[in-house]
Amino acid sequence: MAYDVIVLGSGPGGYPAAIRASQLGKKVAIVEKESLGGICLNWGCIPTKALLKSAQVYEYAKHAADYGINISNPTHNFDGVIKRSRGVADKMSKGVQFLMKKNKIDVIMGYGKLIAAGKLEVMAADGSKQIVEAKNIVIATGGRARELPSMPIDGKKIIGYREAMVLPTQPKSMIICGSGAIGSEFAYFYNSIGTKITMVEFMPRLVPVEDEDISKELERQYKKQGMTIMTNSEVLSVDTSGSGVKAKVKTQSGEVVLEADILLSAVGVVANVENIGLEALGIKTDKGKIKVDVNGQTNVPGIYAIGDCTPGQALAHVAAKEGINAAEHLSGHHPEPMDYNNIPGCTYCTPEIASVGYTEKAAKDAGYEVKVGKFPFMASGKASAAGATEGFVKVIYDAKYGEFLGCHMIGMNVTEMIAEAVVARKLETTAHEILNAVHPHPTMSEGLKEATAVAYGEATDV
Repeated sequence: MAYDVIVLGSGPGGYPAAIRASQLGKKVAIVEKESLGGICLNWGCIPTKALLKSAQVYEYAKHAADYGINISNPTHNFDGVIKRSRGVADKMSKGVQFLMKKNKIDVIMGYGKLIAAGKLEVMAADGSKQIVEAKNIVIATGGRARELPSMPIDGKKIIGYREAMVLPTQPKSMIICGSGAIGSEFAYFYNSIGTKITMVEFMPRLVPVEDEDISKELERQYKKQGMTIMTNSEVLSVDTSGSGVKAKVKTQSGEVVLEADILLSAVGVVANVENIGLEALGIKTDKGKIKVDVNGQTNVPGIYAIGDCTPGQALAHVAAKEGINAAEHLSGHHPEPMDYNNIPGCTYCTPEIASVGYTEKAAKDAGYEVKVGKFPFMASGKASAAGATEGFVKVIYDAKYGEFLGCHMIGMNVTEMIAEAVVARKLETTAHEILNAVHPHPTMSEGLKEATAVAYGEATDV
């Protein structure tokens, strides 16, 4: 069978690439080895948000008296929480199936491998093989949990994010190694339903890619929630011979042994670039990722790569935009190149974290003289009414021209608020315009304007 475009992988980068190519008049097929929607819809972004929502509802129920509501002894059903999460994921995956039909995209289930320019061999689950051809191939094979030699994942006592979403029983205690988005989200989820959590982070602070002030606030909140936090620490080895795990951890003050039922390894993502035929075609890689130009083209004509298997940020929304750009480019259009310094990052723990642009340190390191403003949600009427006064909005502006360099938030619903800063930066909005754009009151979102007012000495609410 011959196509104009074949997309290898149906995750949040692959399926939008297929749809956009179809919209532009191409005959398209998508190859998927497991479930439509990829990791994000089935084992990542979506089901984890369902788990976190259950945790938040449980927390609300436990603190209902704070809102004048009487609920006696709320309990959670761990199986029910997991089942709801899987149901949400299944529904989303079926939604992608519908989109494929709607856009007349052929779905080929099986493991795809490049065998020549424009040719893919697809092996189905029953071992049968077929060759499919296309003028253009988009590689969207994504990533998987990184494994460290000191913590080999066995799926039972040392687990990755997939196992963490479908554990048969709730562990009484858990060591979480790594405090990026995955580690921090699972830490909140399991801690909130009563699992004793110890977080081990190699770097000096939690969520190390975030602004330092965000890291400090998350650590403060997590300690308040009852978690044990160990930064500047490294798991050297894990003994799984007993009923649980014993992790030998190197800290600044010496080695300690931590005991728990389970250890969750959340030390990042590695690209899926092995055994997909890159070597046969001479497709160049660098540091385990496929090298691409601004349009997602590899060094081999007609072959594109997008998402987590390429060097950009390993985020679903990055993959989606890269996929759309690749589809437009191979269709003869000239899409605007991605601005990787204006990509929002979101972590859906409680309190939530959202950020975009330069951190304060990065802005100073880049040579900017900065104006920094911080608005605590403690001073927000909406946050007080909601009973969610933790956190703040922090903004960073260039002192010379008022350029909006960065925005960093921690608090309730901030993942819904960050888009304002993304759009503002895209439009080259200055502090003056943020200050003069009337924000609704009372809302959490007015925190962005208030933080800007703090930066310019015009604050009226703090």
